[in-house]
Amino acid sequence: MEVALLKAYLLQLAPLSDDVVNDFCKHWQPYSCKRKQLLTATGDTERYLYFVIDGIQRAYFIGENQQEATIVFTYPPSFSGVADSFLTQTPSLYNLETLTSSKFLRISYDSLQTCLQEHPVLQHTFFTATAFALKGALERQVELQCYTNEEKFKTLLHRSPHLLQIIPHKYLASYMGMNATNFSKLLAQVRL
Repeated sequence: MEVALLKAYLLQLAPLSDDVVNDFCKHWQPYSCKRKQLLTATGDTERYLYFVIDGIQRAYFIGENQQEATIVFTYPPSFSGVADSFLTQTPSLYNLETLTSSKFLRISYDSLQTCLQEHPVLQHTFFTATAFALKGALERQVELQCYTNEEKFKTLLHRSPHLLQIIPHKYLASYMGMNATNFSKLLAQVRL
């Protein structure tokens, strides 16, 4: 069942043959962990690409004043991991933790590289996925720098209203670059 979710997700990204998908999926291994488990720590190099089957995770940065800035949330069905560290095989600037108990499929960097060399069509698929991730990151950067708190809040509600129900509000506030008090005020004022 878990592999079936990965296969369906891959086929949404690109038309791939059954042989390519089956060969690729055999390299993914099940992995589970408890709530609040650190998957990748600042300074570690991300060794795995995860596919989220169940649970919620967040990547976050810790500033000099120990304040956390949430960068991204992942939940099923999606890929997870510290992408820049994984793709460049350099130390991570971020932490990746589970917010809830989580189940994944994961593939190592070396196994992914082998698959990409064996199946060039997968290179295009991962290029497309990476391009869309970059597009989303740039759009989010504009939101953080140019939008008011209310505009950020409304954008989140429009894009992902379900997050209000599944992610603690202090992390959503951090994700939007505001303090928890302002987030609570917006929650009370803005019509859902």
